[in-house]
Amino acid sequence: MNGNDLNDSQNQNFGDAKATPDPALEPIAPENAAAVQPNEPPAERAISMVDYNALSKAEMVQALKALVHDHPAPQARVAVEAIKSAFYRKHKQELDDKRSAFVEKGAAEEDFAPEVDDCEVQLKELMRQYRQALAQHNHAMEEQKQENLKQKRLIIDQIKALLSSNEVMNQTYQEFRNLQQQWREVGPVPQAEHKNLRESYNLHVQNFYDWLKINHELRDMDLKRNLEAKTELCEKAENLMVLEPSSVEAFNKLQKFHEQWREIGPVPNEHRTAIWERFKAASHEINKRHQAFFDQQREEQRHNREAKLALCEKAEAILATEPTSMKEMLAQTDEMLALQQVWKTIGPAPKKDSTKLYERFRTACNTFFERKRMRRSAAKEEQQNNLQLKTELCIQAEALKDSTEWKKATEEVIALQKRWREIGPVPRKHKEPLWQRFRSACDEFFANKNANASANATSYAANLVAKEALIAEVEAYVRPSDAEQAIAALRDFQRRWASIGFVPMKSKEAVQNQFRAAIAKHFEALNVEEDQRELIQLKSKMEEAQNNPRKANAIRQERDRLFAKMKQLEADIALWENNIGFFAKSKNAEPMIRDVERKIAKTKEDIARIVEKIKLIDNHDK
Repeated sequence: MNGNDLNDSQNQNFGDAKATPDPALEPIAPENAAAVQPNEPPAERAISMVDYNALSKAEMVQALKALVHDHPAPQARVAVEAIKSAFYRKHKQELDDKRSAFVEKGAAEEDFAPEVDDCEVQLKELMRQYRQALAQHNHAMEEQKQENLKQKRLIIDQIKALLSSNEVMNQTYQEFRNLQQQWREVGPVPQAEHKNLRESYNLHVQNFYDWLKINHELRDMDLKRNLEAKTELCEKAENLMVLEPSSVEAFNKLQKFHEQWREIGPVPNEHRTAIWERFKAASHEINKRHQAFFDQQREEQRHNREAKLALCEKAEAILATEPTSMKEMLAQTDEMLALQQVWKTIGPAPKKDSTKLYERFRTACNTFFERKRMRRSAAKEEQQNNLQLKTELCIQAEALKDSTEWKKATEEVIALQKRWREIGPVPRKHKEPLWQRFRSACDEFFANKNANASANATSYAANLVAKEALIAEVEAYVRPSDAEQAIAALRDFQRRWASIGFVPMKSKEAVQNQFRAAIAKHFEALNVEEDQRELIQLKSKMEEAQNNPRKANAIRQERDRLFAKMKQLEADIALWENNIGFFAKSKNAEPMIRDVERKIAKTKEDIARIVEKIKLIDNHDK
């Protein structure tokens, strides 16, 4: 075969290759995939991620310090942002808890001023250092990308120059391979130039293959190497599905494989479709798993949103229920605190709903605890007032505990106990001591009363026997003919009756009526004047009053009644005497005057008897 035949054969071969575009030049763009330039490895994913939420703020600061000082800024990007997010979530939660505790103590929320957090100060300084390093890196990268752009354009120009080269075929081909290697080794270029630059490179590479008069063996070897390289990428992609547990990390690595695929040249025509389908199938599975991860994340966030929405509604329902007692308020507080604990266990909601839900829940909680603070303030004031009232009841009960006016004191103590029950609660620290003080005073009074009643029960029974014997003696008494002597005896009976003490209440009225009937029978038989009888009875009452304070009070009331009656009779006499002067001037007035004079004389006799009774009472009191 001569040179022209070789050239024709090669042109035909490469013409076929050009007719069927290499699938490697058709990019795969899965949903949510970020654009990745060739030769730009995802440095920020080179650091293994940990669950920073499980660390304390001090541990997060130390982890951030290690990242900033020991790793390039781009490589640490994801980890740094994860630490920052976890730190401020925890920091914000701590501030919310401190603010709630501050309000719980009764302070106003606007007065809350958090202390300086040393961990936050350190974190801000480290973030400043990180941003400075990242900015320096980005600036250097932009300069490097511009330099890379110049180099890659130079490589394209060198490939174009090969088309007019008269050098030995194998040597030219080797130069071409070297230029391809140089192309792969040059780093990323500005994103805006990437697509056009790659298309220009692919066009001139294809033109080189079309132009280069290479023999079949060299061409086959090149296609075979490309097939081996793409087969290796297929295997790596398939291994990602088995060996890489993180769907996000697998997806990111797959993007790198796709860039490498695009850099590899064509493969033999008979393998072109099969190798591409294999690589595409592995890519499809990884992309599907990556999409499922985000779908699951969205579903979890949706469930979190529903759970947080339910907590908001429960908090607002508690807020809408007005407590009627401190017990109900404490129960509502426990419910609200439980809701806050549940809130902390729920993961993030969709970003568009997260802030609104948090503000809604926080508003309900803050309003509830503010209402509680105001109620507690009012309750404290009321309890202090109740403390004063119950202390006064204790003083009154202690003043009554030694009283022997049993009936009056009993009524007053019972009234104090009723009033005690009507007064509301007092501060907890005073509740039991104050109750013991009041109860002790009441118990002591009733104990004294019961002891007195027990002692009196025996004496009352003996008094009943004595009075029954005296009644029998009065009924059996034989009156002498001398009325004065009989009256003296009857007065002695009355004096002896008064000297005997109390009898049981159930027998009191019966024996009293029986004794009065027996005495009255003797007085009626004596045929004593009514005035004299009244004086005798009054003297009897006064003698009874000597040992009985209640009857002494009745005697004083009797004197007041007599004195008032005397004054009324004197006023009547003065009126009648004045009327006589009017009657004297009229005709036939003599009968009326005599009648009035008789009334005046009778009234004066009544006044004399009243005066005698008043004197008797006054002389007895001296």
